[in-house]
Amino acid sequence: MILDLFAGPGGWSHALNVLGVRDVGLEWDAWACQTRVRAGQLTVRTDVAVYPTWPWLGRTTGLLASPPCQAWSMAGKRLGLVDQPLVHQAVADLAAGRDTRAGLLTACRDGRSLLAAEPMRYLHALNTVGEPEWIAMEEVPDVLPLWRQYAAILRSWGFSVWTGIIQAADYGIPQTRRRAILLASRVRVAEPPPPTHARVAEPQSLFGPGRARWVSMAQALGWGATDRPVPTVCAGGGPGGGPEPFPSGSRRALANARERGTWTPRADEVIRQSPREGPGRTARHGACETRAADAPDPAVADEAHRWSWSLRSNNQANATVRPLSEPAGTLFFGHRANECTWVATPTSSQTDGSGTPPAPEPIRITAREAGLLQTFPADYPWAGNKGQQFSQIGNAVPPLLAGHLLAPHLGVTLNPNDFTLAA
Repeated sequence: MILDLFAGPGGWSHALNVLGVRDVGLEWDAWACQTRVRAGQLTVRTDVAVYPTWPWLGRTTGLLASPPCQAWSMAGKRLGLVDQPLVHQAVADLAAGRDTRAGLLTACRDGRSLLAAEPMRYLHALNTVGEPEWIAMEEVPDVLPLWRQYAAILRSWGFSVWTGIIQAADYGIPQTRRRAILLASRVRVAEPPPPTHARVAEPQSLFGPGRARWVSMAQALGWGATDRPVPTVCAGGGPGGGPEPFPSGSRRALANARERGTWTPRADEVIRQSPREGPGRTARHGACETRAADAPDPAVADEAHRWSWSLRSNNQANATVRPLSEPAGTLFFGHRANECTWVATPTSSQTDGSGTPPAPEPIRITAREAGLLQTFPADYPWAGNKGQQFSQIGNAVPPLLAGHLLAPHLGVTLNPNDFTLAA
């Protein structure tokens, strides 16, 4: 059995399913549990901090843990850093068989901080029967000192352990998501998987197999066959560039821009007709009118203003803004200030400043889009309202990253193509 603590909506679990294995997840959030049930994952709805350890003794091969990160995350108040000495004390006490959690919890500034010590309660109990065979844990980077404390204890129990910071984009995830990782094993040398991608593509050489370029949002979402920031649109509802109501107009403009074949720029940047349309036929694609290349409309040529789309990671002044040709920044959800939105920016050709119509308004990312950027399948069965779905997605382990971390422990070969992105 593989035991998954704080299982969430199934990031680790989906990776295991792709690799041909199942786990049992412990999770408290009702909507995350509902998502797991819809995805066919074994789930116990419970509080990890109170669930007994004895049912797992003598039957657990692997242990997974991604404690809630809200107390430590840069997207929150980060009171976990204030509580860190208390969490270290709880880990040391639990490793020695002493449960001092109740007293330490009263001193914590954030009650969720102590959840990062919970895996040690399970590990101490399992270690009494020589289990588990391997361990994989994931958290935000600020938890790395705690993982190092875990590592020292696990080495004293006979584990090989590796801890460090992993960049998710280095493993084909379309997101520059940095995470603190702990990998441990009783039967093999614990080490991180070799990166498969890099910011700049590296050709194969005598020193290695080479690495592909980081996966862009456009690639992951299926919005273009190349890495160019292809999705560009004309503002407004017709050839005159008139405004459209939000959100339908902006969302339709973005939706049309997603279709790579629909927007085919000529050398003079006049948008011409897609090959999908019949010869000489005028086609209206939501945000601007397009005509066949051999029958240009001067009004369209004069008034068509182009916009490129980027993803803004939150509503704060220092928010990360990335064009579609790059991976997304780390996706944070759970608070309105962390709302991710698509924003339109003018292309370099739009510099004359004469009568430029207003850009399409920002558009909130959809759960499907956010899930794809976390490498969940396009049809993953998210449960709950939009806010509940976004919270699950932002807190989940990207399944493709989980697959890279788990495949060596399971003795299987990872095929990244098994982790379907855009459908």
